[in-house]
Amino acid sequence: MGLTHQSTGLGLMKEILQEQTKSPDNFVIALAGNPNTGKSTVFNSLTGSNQHTGNWPGKTVTNARGRFTHNNRNFTLVDLPGTYSLFANSAEEEVARDFICFGMPDAVVVVVDATCLERNLNLVLQILEITDDVIVCVNLLDEAERKKIRIDLNKLSELLGVPVVGTNARDGRGMGQLKDTMYRMVAGFTKVNPIKVVYDDVVEGAVRLIQPYIEKNITADINSRWLALRLIEKDKTVLDSFKKYTGQSPEESADICCALKKMEQYLKQNDIKGDEVRDRIVASIVKKAEEICKIVVVYEDMQYNQFDRKIDNILTSRTFGIPVMIAVLGCVFWLTLQGANYPSQVLALRLFWIESRLTDFFVWAGLPERLHGALVLGMYRTTAWVVSVMLPPMAIFFPLFTMLEDLGYLPRVAFNLDNFFKKACAHGKQALTMCMGFGCNAAGVIACRIIDSPRERLIAILTNNYVPCNGRFPTLIALAMIFIAGGAGKYKAAVAALSIIGVIILGIVITLAASKILSITILKGLPSAFTLEMPPYRKPQLGRIIVRSIYDRTLFVLGRAVMVAAPAGLITWLLANTYAGNMSLLQHCAMFLDPAARLFGLDGFILMAFILGFPANEIVIPILIMSYMSYGHMVELDSLNAMRELFVANGWTWLTAVCTMLFCLNHFPCGTTLLTIYKETRSVKWPLIAFFINTAPGIVLCFILNSIFKMFFK
Repeated sequence: MGLTHQSTGLGLMKEILQEQTKSPDNFVIALAGNPNTGKSTVFNSLTGSNQHTGNWPGKTVTNARGRFTHNNRNFTLVDLPGTYSLFANSAEEEVARDFICFGMPDAVVVVVDATCLERNLNLVLQILEITDDVIVCVNLLDEAERKKIRIDLNKLSELLGVPVVGTNARDGRGMGQLKDTMYRMVAGFTKVNPIKVVYDDVVEGAVRLIQPYIEKNITADINSRWLALRLIEKDKTVLDSFKKYTGQSPEESADICCALKKMEQYLKQNDIKGDEVRDRIVASIVKKAEEICKIVVVYEDMQYNQFDRKIDNILTSRTFGIPVMIAVLGCVFWLTLQGANYPSQVLALRLFWIESRLTDFFVWAGLPERLHGALVLGMYRTTAWVVSVMLPPMAIFFPLFTMLEDLGYLPRVAFNLDNFFKKACAHGKQALTMCMGFGCNAAGVIACRIIDSPRERLIAILTNNYVPCNGRFPTLIALAMIFIAGGAGKYKAAVAALSIIGVIILGIVITLAASKILSITILKGLPSAFTLEMPPYRKPQLGRIIVRSIYDRTLFVLGRAVMVAAPAGLITWLLANTYAGNMSLLQHCAMFLDPAARLFGLDGFILMAFILGFPANEIVIPILIMSYMSYGHMVELDSLNAMRELFVANGWTWLTAVCTMLFCLNHFPCGTTLLTIYKETRSVKWPLIAFFINTAPGIVLCFILNSIFKMFFK
């Protein structure tokens, strides 16, 4: 399907091993942990700006590497995907397990949440079965203190048999001690005696049957007990990875095969079938985690999370959950649109001031007028429009969206919409990626990495464009204000806002319908189950939010938009200024498209504007105005009234406006989004499919509406 989900992080492992060979003083530390434990904050605190991010080779699972120096030793920190266990049920779990097993890190730091230690210890105990070089980082101590939870870190270290460090990574608390502990472990100063989970008699008996033969026949540096357990539960992903990284296969050994047959007979005699072995292993790990927590954790207030539960009773209830969600997202949209108006105007003035200076330079240098038109009025002006229209809304929307993420509200959104997406045979996390698409569909496509299933990730990627991005909002808002709410008087703004909300709801409905159709056609399959954790509500860190949203999202998406907007401006200018007869090529193209466009309520100039606006949706209206006014470069009118007069003079009615809004909601993704889809799927096939399946609903809806109107009103 274009996603090579069977591949793993071999390339990254080889790269790190080469670094170790070049510099024996460079130590590799793997950073593991459950989602929502503050692992990324620990990573950022340790490495600062010395970071590199990308995808694991062959996977759309993000990896991050960072470097830091401590006591004259160099450390490479590898941030593994957040995962609840190493029983590989997802790409994230497989990546984390394989790197710990076969990447040969010098130590593994496991970040756990101090407010829910019992659940997090399950991963710690699983990692301790693979390697002894483990450091447990008990993070979010401030949250635990607020909830009056006390953890005896020394006792926890004694029971686990490995170092334990308490931290609060947000304010840097404990980071120095964590670095010291890592240094002492890699330098060989720390003696460890890791706890070993003892399973029930049947599982232990099966281990004793196989483990001696593994130690005898397998030369790879791997924990024989851990491998025996994976053979007993018949974990095929482990065997595949083992052969890939070591060149050996336990099943190719005659001794091990003989032992496996004895083991199967032994399990039959004890009436153990199928997945029951794994269930017994998991049950033992959970029980041991419970035993440890009973000793080291003290709850001074048993109602410590009562406040969070009261809020959740409202935000995730069947009655109020969806209305509150719509209201919150509505506020985000309103703040984005209202707040972006003035900055967009200021930015446009500055950028077009630069355009005037460029024009002065061309005049002073005596350069050809056509060269000035192509470079300045074409490429530069288009790029300036894209930047002035896209940057302010994204600079507001992404921090607001990131703040909701930091507060812990986005998982509640996914919870509210999970049932709808489940009925559509899609993944519940698609709700989060869809919300990100309101800011930018390219960013929404990138956000689909959080979905484990490759099939469901593809569904989310292909349908993200059904919700309008900030580039389409100016067109939707302008048409709603002019034609939908034009006669509403003092209620004009409210009517326009309601029409925009209606468009958004329609986009969500189409998203669900398209997801269902894809899941029963080209992407058949059942929806996968996933663990949706409700993290505690936390006070957002404004500085961190601004840095993350501006650098990681806003500038990243804007950069891609500029890459495709500049060439589009050149093409538009050439079409508008190259004549065949008494009409430009742009007008010829519009006349050619006009018969087909009128079938679904548009005209040739509107359809041509959408086609030329392919690089960036922001330039659709300026191109349309330019076409109607027969200008040779993009322009924008001074007011909505002037725009209305121009459109009405060219035959627009409210039906034209509604059809244009519907087509704006449902048409091919912009060039930036298609480029992002290609980069995420590594296949030309899926951008092409996205192009057609996103355009088809717009054509169908506009055709039906236009046909009904002509049938009954003409």
